[in-house]
Amino acid sequence: MKSQRSVPEEIEALKKEIRRHEYLYYVLDNPEISDGEYDVLLNRLKAFETAHPSLVTRDSPTQRVGGRPSLAFAPVAHKIPMLSLDNCYSEAEFLEWDKRIRNGLKGEPYELVVEPKIDGLSCSIEYERGVLVRASTRGDGETGEDISLNVRTIRAVPLKLNVEAPPAFFEARGEVYISKKDFEAIRKEQLSSGEEPFANPRNAAAGSLRQKDPSVTAGRKLNFFAHSYGYLEGMAAPVTHWEYLEYCKKAGFPVPFISKKPCKDVSEVLGFYKEYASRRFTLPYEIDGLVVKVNSHSSQKLLGFTSKSPRWAIAFKYPAQQATTTVKKIAFSVGRTGVITPVAELEPVKCAGVMISSSTLHNFDEIERLGLKTGDTVIIERAGEVIPKVVKVVVGARTGRETEILPPSKCPSCAADVFKDEEEVAYRCINPSCPCQIKRALLHFGARDAMDIEGLGEETVEKLVDKKLVAKFSDIYLLKDKKKSLISIMSPKLLNDKGTENLLAQIEASKKQPLSRLIYALGIPHVGEKNARVLAEHFNNINALMRTGFDDLNRVSDIGPTIAKSVTVFFSEKHVQELLQELKTLCVNMVEPEKAKGSKLEGKTFVFTGELKSMTREAAGARVRELGGKETSSVSAKTSYVVAGADPGSKYSKAQKLGVTILSEEEFIKLVAE
Repeated sequence: MKSQRSVPEEIEALKKEIRRHEYLYYVLDNPEISDGEYDVLLNRLKAFETAHPSLVTRDSPTQRVGGRPSLAFAPVAHKIPMLSLDNCYSEAEFLEWDKRIRNGLKGEPYELVVEPKIDGLSCSIEYERGVLVRASTRGDGETGEDISLNVRTIRAVPLKLNVEAPPAFFEARGEVYISKKDFEAIRKEQLSSGEEPFANPRNAAAGSLRQKDPSVTAGRKLNFFAHSYGYLEGMAAPVTHWEYLEYCKKAGFPVPFISKKPCKDVSEVLGFYKEYASRRFTLPYEIDGLVVKVNSHSSQKLLGFTSKSPRWAIAFKYPAQQATTTVKKIAFSVGRTGVITPVAELEPVKCAGVMISSSTLHNFDEIERLGLKTGDTVIIERAGEVIPKVVKVVVGARTGRETEILPPSKCPSCAADVFKDEEEVAYRCINPSCPCQIKRALLHFGARDAMDIEGLGEETVEKLVDKKLVAKFSDIYLLKDKKKSLISIMSPKLLNDKGTENLLAQIEASKKQPLSRLIYALGIPHVGEKNARVLAEHFNNINALMRTGFDDLNRVSDIGPTIAKSVTVFFSEKHVQELLQELKTLCVNMVEPEKAKGSKLEGKTFVFTGELKSMTREAAGARVRELGGKETSSVSAKTSYVVAGADPGSKYSKAQKLGVTILSEEEFIKLVAE
């Protein structure tokens, strides 16, 4: 008779079974059970874990959506730079690249691996002892952003590596993408709800990965392919790229195989390139070319890198797809700084497998350069599956009924006069009460990098402005006196006092943001986050900044004449001065906290590992920076302290080997409190 399993044994058996079915579905594309049967298994596991919460582990399939919303998207320094690829667009260019490979390897034989170049977002996923600990975007190649909670929701990404003896540290790099089918479903839902739809699958993937609420990401059905080698510790490095992809597949990652084995010569690669020129449109995901890599890792090392790209890999892209259509009319879009952008509404036409009905024209200089008129026949192009652009007017197709396109004299949103600075290309609406500007400006004001008001999203802002509850930034801080009206316009998901209280609490907390955040939030033309920090640290308070003229601003390090003029003009506006006085009266902070001088953390570097109980890693890193220290992601002999929380990873062991001082969470709290 079969013995009954204990609860821990039952939970482990369920987790193992669910992981097996995820592997069959996402890696082997050979599911054994239906989605409904999968859900039955998952719900049974959830029931066990609910009854026995002490048995829940972070690598459980039930823990894909977890943690509180509002990701901090903290910076993540990559252990190995995530470089971009060089491109080629023709057989001749590809053969020229192959010639450079042959010369670089001095005639030694080599194999080539061919992969689809998927239209998605590059991502690094890190594992310590086989368990997913962090995921980050490519960023600028050196530093990305932490998107761990969102990546955990992607079912194609294993929470635990499917290997018996996982390495101490394993980094898989690849592409987060969304299938054509799921992309169309999202667009249909966005259009039906009156939202601005994503332009293409890449935008959909990028927008989904940057959601503050992981549950939103979970509903987007993102997918992942592992395709590149990252940092590895605690196992022998694969000899070839093909071997690495096979290991990734075994570990639980889908991998983008086109061929069943590496190509022996360029003729095989060219065969695949020609085959997929038409076949790519039948794939379930968008690709804009093939990626070709030298297979041997020792050969890759010998070939090396340029400052931006590996010499041993290239993106062999397909030529841009073009189509001919007609410009039906020109619409004018108003941005948050009042810039008016012309948009061509087109007779719908299929281009690169996608139906196109509009194209941005950027500015009126572009219209003049093209010689474009309403009613013109035009050639549009989609290069790399991005938003289409008008590349040429078919002058010979004109009938004489075409009409000139002139900049609007009145704002299409508020009918105020349109202004054009002689030194700028853009036409602007300078009415501070323009509804379109207010909506976009409010979204910017409440954004994560600005005043960080969680809950002040597009839907809420749209209703706040349309219902005339908010017409300027200061009105946000008066919403606490309009609580009943606020509840009535909140999203159905938040149609309760709790949702309203959360938003009001976020608004109240934003009053304490440093001056640098406020300067950036105000939306001064040409002033980005870095410029805002420079200005805040130099002038320390808003009054000193407002009193400073062009010449003095122009002498500030990193502030050139364009920014100096923009800041001077901005603060000279009467409505800006009145707004800042209102914000000051409402107790919004107008001062930049001074950096700690002589602090015992000045010049010290910190690395965090494991889970902190009393604060988030983001909050701990912010505290270090406040006190003059610096947070880094990797341990070296120069690291000052490693702060170890619960379940520390390989960084803890590395710190021990290097003799780096290790602090417990309690010791760290004591240190930063002094």
